[in-house]
Amino acid sequence: MNLDVFEQFAKKEKGRIIGKSNTAVIYTRVSSKEQFDNNASLTTQLKYCQEYALKKELEVMEYFGGTYESAKSDERKEFQKMLDYVKRRKNIGYIIVYSYDRFSRTGANGAYISGQLKKQGVAVISATQEIDVTTSAGTFQENLYHMFSHFDNQIRRDKSITGMREKLRRGYWTGAYPFGYTNTNPGKGKIPNFVISEEGRLLKRAFLWKANANMSHVEIAARLKEKGLNIKAKKLTDLFRNPFYCGLMVNGLIPGEVIQGKHEALISKEVFLKIHNLLHAGDPPKKYSFDDENLPLKMFIRSSVCGTPYTGYVVKKKGLYYYKNRRKGSKENRSAKKLHEEFLNVLGRFAIADKKYIAPLTDIIHGTLIDKNQEALNDQKRSAKELDQLQERIDTLERRFVVLNEITKPQYDLFMPELKTEKRELEKKLGNGGINSSNLKKSIKIALDFACNLPLLWELGDLKTKRAIQYMVFPDGIGYDFKNKVVRTFRVNEIFGAICLFSRGSDDIKKGTSHAICRKSPLVTSTGFKPVPQFLMFIRVLRC
Repeated sequence: MNLDVFEQFAKKEKGRIIGKSNTAVIYTRVSSKEQFDNNASLTTQLKYCQEYALKKELEVMEYFGGTYESAKSDERKEFQKMLDYVKRRKNIGYIIVYSYDRFSRTGANGAYISGQLKKQGVAVISATQEIDVTTSAGTFQENLYHMFSHFDNQIRRDKSITGMREKLRRGYWTGAYPFGYTNTNPGKGKIPNFVISEEGRLLKRAFLWKANANMSHVEIAARLKEKGLNIKAKKLTDLFRNPFYCGLMVNGLIPGEVIQGKHEALISKEVFLKIHNLLHAGDPPKKYSFDDENLPLKMFIRSSVCGTPYTGYVVKKKGLYYYKNRRKGSKENRSAKKLHEEFLNVLGRFAIADKKYIAPLTDIIHGTLIDKNQEALNDQKRSAKELDQLQERIDTLERRFVVLNEITKPQYDLFMPELKTEKRELEKKLGNGGINSSNLKKSIKIALDFACNLPLLWELGDLKTKRAIQYMVFPDGIGYDFKNKVVRTFRVNEIFGAICLFSRGSDDIKKGTSHAICRKSPLVTSTGFKPVPQFLMFIRVLRC
């Protein structure tokens, strides 16, 4: 009987037969940029692959690679591009490589990818390691090549890591240099020489702003941007935690070890530790309740003996409020009414007794602030110059579009919005942050007018106003000596400190020796300069 009629019952082919098609793609690569720049290896690989294709009568449909990609991972751009190509096209039978380590050095993963390709009918073949990949023995041999390539990579890695560890222990950083430094002796195998860059000098200011004034990272980032360094606040958090900047090195290759580096430190170890403590201390959360209106000094006042903050409570039956030292076992309770009176007595020392002293005190403070803020004034002048230059660019662009017809409407629309946005930002910076003489003098006079009635403003103000005045005059809060019933100050805002001294030395003003007050109260301390922004914040709160 003729069996042709039974062909309909024959089993269908599962998948594609390996190498059924005589079409192929060629993939070449080198591991490093140095090899790529030399190009000799890539040229050799391509030559051998093309000769192999001619020998086997394979039609090359496409070329991939031709660049440097490390085979430690199979997530390579050109490699994935090649895999996508052969998977989408059903007519590709082979992937030709110079050697199997050019295809992959990931060992088992490389063998797995090769196996998956075979299920689609695509064979990976080497121009220099010829084996029959359609047989079990050939597949085993191919997998051995992949495993040996991975093993060779591991040996190289171990040698490299050993060298890097020894280099780190000698005090030399390995890998990419940290932000703010430049390597003046680059090159493989050379001893690096890290020096502080221009960006690093600006970054140093950020460290000092954080350490001395505990500025928020957002505020620091904004200040750096004004000075030409654009850095995200989130990145500052990482930089502040990196001991490299105080001359020390830590690295995952040497766990548990801290090495003194050979590089120049950006900041001192004391400054780094101070910032570390600030980052991990955290301020107590400010949760306001209705009772806080009657207890504005809660958490602001703390024991001058143990430093424990005072909290508060109310005796509901009598409707009386008290402050209480929150230290466990403490029996320090003080009537809110009496403590407020004691606080107002202290606050009164920083009020101006007579309005006739406002004008001379304004001149004294203004002159000192201008003298101590030349850097800010120079920044303002630079911003004003940038604004003038920007306006010239805007005028030129408009003239080229409207008058001269040198550019098209799409070109005009492409550049003008960006220029106007930049102009608005500069104008806003000049309007809000400028320390020009007239605005500063006006702000000082307004604040001093308020200072004439400081105790009354606190007494009559709401919770927001009270707290604004408290932190304005005493940035670190106040202490309370419960035994002697005395309010003590930790740190006083420099300008209000000048007012206090001014009140004591008002006779010097009458005699024309106002410079004596300046000597007594320098408005800038070693911890950084803050009076101007604090004054502006203070005025905004009181005007609300």
